[in-house]
Amino acid sequence: MSTRKPVPAGPLLVIGGIAALLVLPFLWAAGWIGPKRINGGDVTRALEYNTGKKQPGFRRAHAKGLCLSGNFTANGAGSAVSTAKAFEPGTYPVIGRFSVAGGNPLATDGRNVFHSMALLLNTPDGQEWRMAMDHTPIFPVPSAAGFIALQRATRPDPATGKPDPAKMKALIAEYPSVKAFQDYLTKAVLPSSFANATYYSINAFTLTDSTGNARFVRWQFTPEAPLSGLDKAHLDTLPRDALFREMIDRTAREPSRWHLILTIANPGDRTDSATVAWSGPHRTIDAGVLTVDKVMPEEVGACRDLNFDPTILPAGIGLSDDPLLAARSKVYSSSFQRRAGEGPHPSAVGGDLAEDLAKDPAYKEAAR
Repeated sequence: MSTRKPVPAGPLLVIGGIAALLVLPFLWAAGWIGPKRINGGDVTRALEYNTGKKQPGFRRAHAKGLCLSGNFTANGAGSAVSTAKAFEPGTYPVIGRFSVAGGNPLATDGRNVFHSMALLLNTPDGQEWRMAMDHTPIFPVPSAAGFIALQRATRPDPATGKPDPAKMKALIAEYPSVKAFQDYLTKAVLPSSFANATYYSINAFTLTDSTGNARFVRWQFTPEAPLSGLDKAHLDTLPRDALFREMIDRTAREPSRWHLILTIANPGDRTDSATVAWSGPHRTIDAGVLTVDKVMPEEVGACRDLNFDPTILPAGIGLSDDPLLAARSKVYSSSFQRRAGEGPHPSAVGGDLAEDLAKDPAYKEAAR
């Protein structure tokens, strides 16, 4: 017979309670208890749903793209508002990607959708500044939940090739910013080239100067090439890879350049929603010039395996209170993990074009 005395229940309950309290935050963070929270996988699945089927090996958004390389020459003006090394006078290497919106890598360029530029800028101290920008200054929805709703509502009906009107009506009722964005796209010029589009940061960020003063900012890359637009009434007549072929031909002739314009927020500007444009006069700073002198298909370019997470920022540049930034970071990571596990596919920009350029020694050398 055992002679050990029974342990009183009270201390065990206390210990168990403490353990439960310690575990609860981790269960909450994992989403196992409490309200269901949206994660990157949720958004990625919504993107796949909108596309109609999975496209293994390709990005879930902006599947069709072309690598770019060049440099950013800072003039020093940005150092007045930020300690980021990228604003100090000098020239810094840049790699990136031009793309059009959508998860179908075989989609035509003749669509009234985002034209985008993503960049990775490196400075000698090892810091990185990653950017993912669109040619529109506003975004259709303010949150991850809104983005999922947008993807589900705008999935084309196979019978009509257009979204279900009833679903769109419900979406706009819940997110009026979608209608504002649609109106903007209808009226705005659709750039005829990647080279003559202005690319916007979409979200607000913060810049911190040498005194520790932080300011909210949005930025844009404004082209030196004059803006001209595509004929929206005849987009369906464009060759499938029209924008990408035009950019390749243009870059073979001459480099393209953009000025990095920092726009400092005024009191009262919305910094927590990418759906709202900043209006009226603002302090702006021309911080330098981006030069793109090479473009290449993803098989031989350096951009294919990059995650252009816009929350990867150097010291002196920080996040704002916009919740969309965290959502973008999560979905970029989820998309990257999925396609990395699936293995790469050939460039979505014309199989014949990709094959020709992959055999070109100049392009191979540029991709090293």
